[in-house]
Amino acid sequence: MVVNEGQQKADNDPSEEVVTKEQANDQTEAAESAPQSGAGEVVDAGETAPENTEQPADQAAAAAGEAAEDIAEAEITLEHLQRELEAARDASLRAQAEAQNARRRAEQDVEKARKFALERFVSELLPVVDNLERALESTADGGGEIKLIADGVDLTLRSLLDALKKFNIEQIDPAGEPFDPQLHQAMSMVENPDVEPNSVLHVMQKGYTLSGRLIRPAMVLVSKDPEGAA
Repeated sequence: MVVNEGQQKADNDPSEEVVTKEQANDQTEAAESAPQSGAGEVVDAGETAPENTEQPADQAAAAAGEAAEDIAEAEITLEHLQRELEAARDASLRAQAEAQNARRRAEQDVEKARKFALERFVSELLPVVDNLERALESTADGGGEIKLIADGVDLTLRSLLDALKKFNIEQIDPAGEPFDPQLHQAMSMVENPDVEPNSVLHVMQKGYTLSGRLIRPAMVLVSKDPEGAA
């Protein structure tokens, strides 16, 4: 009786069979759609893979470009620094040379000042020597007391000249020597066939040097060729 009732209910209720078929269709569609969605995911993964591969390559290229720019800037900076170093080295060498030249000039100035410090004093003292020499010339022919005075004047003159020599003051007495325009001043030229032309015939005033520097030239008479001489 129970079986029959169940069968009768099943036969009498067709909605249960319809529901069962719809559920079966849904399950079939879900099963068919599951592989398709999986395949879609695989395709998407395959498409995005190249993008992930290209992005690091672009970053590496950009990094390489930046590194090249940094190297170029570093080279420019290095060249600039090298030029500045060369300029500083040249300036240092020039400064050293200028310092050496300045020191050398200062030493020369000091040496000149030491050598020629007496130049003005000697220039003022030379007229005294000239007057003593003139006094001797004027008393050369005298006798008696005049001769005694002349001897005293001569002794004084010699002592004064010796004192001048101690300070490198030398007398220029070029009588009979060739005329030297560096040391002599020609006051006049006289014809004289007995001597060579341009020879000193007479010294009117003696000259003097201080440590080789001319303080006063010797004033002289110079010989020349007679007129009409061959």
